[in-house]
Amino acid sequence: ECGQDGTAGEKTAQGFTVQANMKGYVVVGPPSAGSFRERPYEPTTFRKVYERGLLPVMVSHGGIRNHIIWRVDMKWLDYNYYLPLFFDGLRETDHPYELFARQGVHDLLDHGAEKILPTIPWLIIPIKKALNTRNLQVISTTLKVLQHLVMSADMVGKALVPYFKNILPIFNLFKNKNIITGDGIDYSQRKGQNIGDLIQETLEIMERFGGKDAFVNIKNMVPTYESCLSQ
Repeated sequence: ECGQDGTAGEKTAQGFTVQANMKGYVVVGPPSAGSFRERPYEPTTFRKVYERGLLPVMVSHGGIRNHIIWRVDMKWLDYNYYLPLFFDGLRETDHPYELFARQGVHDLLDHGAEKILPTIPWLIIPIKKALNTRNLQVISTTLKVLQHLVMSADMVGKALVPYFKNILPIFNLFKNKNIITGDGIDYSQRKGQNIGDLIQETLEIMERFGGKDAFVNIKNMVPTYESCLSQ
């Protein structure tokens, strides 16, 4: 007689079942939870606004790589609207949405100064959604944006601390995981940096700029993290 796994005389059973204690059954582990599997995402608001022609940016095709040009003076932009909108686009991986969102966020952070801090509560959900895609390209992009955000203006790092519980679960999941993509090369390694190293670097920046409560809030969400300030 062949069991469910095709092995002669052997049947399989899930743990903690009646069959698990019966002779002739082999207990198998639970199925993979798929914690690291990429999550599909619905079309972003950012994409919809772009497709309606309502973004004040355009692509410049000059030079070695494309970059974006703003069609308005950035000092007149409503950051309460545009910064969360561009953060929403960080989930995008298709061209040109990815290009506009990624470069647009960095441009806005470069020029935002005191306009950035009031937008923090509206950036958390887009950040969380981007990280939760489990897509290595998106995670890598979002980590670099988070580093820029924390250092972009006074008090921003401290303002993010209460939201670590929303942001850091994915950090903890991927911190020590070496994920191999279909071509056998870690995406972030192709870009010159391992995802785990990028997470560690981001956590250290969060601690340095987050004030006295930063470390304990990081430690609560990422138990393996050790303070970079005590070294």
